[in-house]
Amino acid sequence: MIAVWRATRSFPPAARLLMANQFAINLAFYMLMPYLAAHLAGDLGLAAWAVGLVLGVRNLSQQGLFLLGGTLADRYGYKAPIIAGCLLRTGGFALLGWVEALPALVAASAATGLAGALFNPAVRAYLAAESGDRRVEGFATFNVYYQAGMLAGPPVGLALLAADFRLVCTVAAGIFAALTVLQWRTLPSGHGGQRRRSPDTDGVSAQWRQVAGNRPFLLFSAAMIGSYVLNFQVYLALPLAAEAALGDTASGVTSMLFVVSAGVAVAGQLRLTAWARRRWRPEQALVGGLAAMGVAFVPLVLVTAASGTGPSPAVLTSALVVAVAGLAAAGAVVYPLEMDTVVVLSGNRLVATHYGLYNTVSGLGITLGNLATGALWDVTGRHHVLWLTWFTLTTIGLGGAAAVAALARAGCLAPPVTTGCLRASEVSGRA
Repeated sequence: MIAVWRATRSFPPAARLLMANQFAINLAFYMLMPYLAAHLAGDLGLAAWAVGLVLGVRNLSQQGLFLLGGTLADRYGYKAPIIAGCLLRTGGFALLGWVEALPALVAASAATGLAGALFNPAVRAYLAAESGDRRVEGFATFNVYYQAGMLAGPPVGLALLAADFRLVCTVAAGIFAALTVLQWRTLPSGHGGQRRRSPDTDGVSAQWRQVAGNRPFLLFSAAMIGSYVLNFQVYLALPLAAEAALGDTASGVTSMLFVVSAGVAVAGQLRLTAWARRRWRPEQALVGGLAAMGVAFVPLVLVTAASGTGPSPAVLTSALVVAVAGLAAAGAVVYPLEMDTVVVLSGNRLVATHYGLYNTVSGLGITLGNLATGALWDVTGRHHVLWLTWFTLTTIGLGGAAAVAALARAGCLAPPVTTGCLRASEVSGRA
């Protein structure tokens, strides 16, 4: 923690505030959201389809509106969308605890999703601007706070849940209300908006055309989809494996996996980032990290392929823990470098819009990847070849690494001033 504190202190006050802000955002989010489905189905007695609707609307509104949030941040400044997002989530979380009608619950869920779409691209663009030449270190330190909030949220929510779900929602809403006031009063307004606009980006359609014409950025976004699919398996395939093999003890093992994932990132993020930067160039570290994400699933390939009747609970639990730890460590290497690469490929212009589209692409990839993974799980389970699911996830990681390596060789991960990988606008200009 001393290293984290020293790293945090080395950044400007606005960057430090954004890091603390992200911890509080995740603390409030994860103290409420893991228990929302049980509240809707149990306390309110909603049907399963209604529970799915409420949860799905939040995800759809957030993933579908990231581009809008990034566009607004680049047009009107980064501070306004951050404050607006926190204010919206204050109201959304409060409503989730105090309303019972389905339309009101859907509206509250949509508000919480829109809130994330507003502040996520703006926070990352603001942090990139404040970190200057130390963007990789800035995003590495930021990720420590991000993961720490994820780690602290569920137990805090569970403690409050012992009293009442409404108390959970009220406290979560109170955290976002405090963030709204804090950032309104103390966050500088000097980034984004009019100061970063130019004649060729004066208009929403012009902004979107410029980002959509950034061919290296789009290729990089597509190449990184696999990393998000793999990271999401902590919520999908890994809990499914625990449930299938461990039965009544699966929930405890699943909770342990979340703790291991966040704990590895919190404890190892700064060391892993420094280690990777000492040994490799940024693109090499990205390739190595993506490959390691795929390799993290190899223990599960081995233990499920070695036994026709399935591994013992102890062996499977050990393989799950090793896989989650490896996935978290590899992700810690990848995250700050991918965030920095987005800024590099944007040419440091319309950064929030680029982050917005990047988040939308990754969100769509997660949705499609989850559908494919779930379908594959069902098929391989019926035919007793579950190892094939884990092998497929391994190949996704290796495929992503190969794609990024190919982009690097083609010059597509270099700043826009280079001509190794032409953008659409450059191609039309030369025609």
